[in-house]
Amino acid sequence: QVHLVESGGGLVQAGGSLRLSCAASVRTLSNYIMAWFRQAPGKEREFVAGINWNRGQTYVADSVKGRFTVSRDNAENIAALQMNSLKPEDTAVYYCAARWGDSIVTPTTGYGHWGQGTQVTVSS
Repeated sequence: QVHLVESGGGLVQAGGSLRLSCAASVRTLSNYIMAWFRQAPGKEREFVAGINWNRGQTYVADSVKGRFTVSRDNAENIAALQMNSLKPEDTAVYYCAARWGDSIVTPTTGYGHWGQGTQVTVSS
């Protein structure tokens, strides 16, 4: 079982930045895909970004491309989401997720391990 804990959420003004972290309670994340999703009130949970832990390959949703970056810290087993140029529409609960495999997939059903989520609020 992979236990995931997110941190780094908060309140920020539009145009600001936040960095989210996801700590995983496993010895190694080799052969895992780590991903970030978000869910705004009244909306479905949506894919934001993912990273192939072995190869470092990343995939970022079009809605945040150029503003958000996903990265890994191998030594600490931490996946990070750097969010720049934040907009009010980025306000949501952000979740970290993990799946065993080699492919970054976007449906929520592709991930079997989830964190509890962290709130990000962007004020205008």
